[in-house]
Amino acid sequence: MSVIYILLSVSVVIGVAFFVIFIMAVKSGQYDDDYTPSVRMLFEDELIKEQTNTSKQTKTD
Repeated sequence: MSVIYILLSVSVVIGVAFFVIFIMAVKSGQYDDDYTPSVRMLFEDELIKEQTNTSKQTKTD
């Protein structure tokens, strides 16, 4: 029966350790996305061009 207590306490310690490591990684910015904003800026130009083309077509009609 004492083995169950040992295994339970070890698993809780490992779980808390992984949680602390995860929180440290999030705070250090490891999961920040630096690539998507630069690509998103390129796609916004295409959307603006499409909107101006459709607005020009409705004005001429």
